Amino acid sequence: MSDETLSRLAAVLEARKQADPESSYVATLYAKGLDAILKKIGEEATETVMAAKDGDRDQIVYEIADLWFHCMVLLAREGLHPDDVVAELDRRFGLSGLEEKARRGN
Repeated sequence: MSDETLSRLAAVLEARKQADPESSYVATLYAKGLDAILKKIGEEATETVMAAKDGDRDQIVYEIADLWFHCMVLLAREGLHPDDVVAELDRRFGLSGLEEKARRGN
């Protein structure tokens, strides 16, 4: 179910690249460029943190949905798909976080 939802949303976001910014919020973000998309991601990340600090479970879900949405706008802008992120998560599955971090050299 969730993979299907992400794929359907990804298809809509891709289609919005061709949309008139007057008719679509996402097309407006694309037209404004990378900085506008990154700003929205930052705002949504901050709102997610605030919802978590407040302990409001419904608001946490709401804000994370906004955050994921705007991250997906970024993925689409960069020619990426949610499957690319899922593949990276799958690659990391079963790998300890400490081991994965050591492999990156960070």
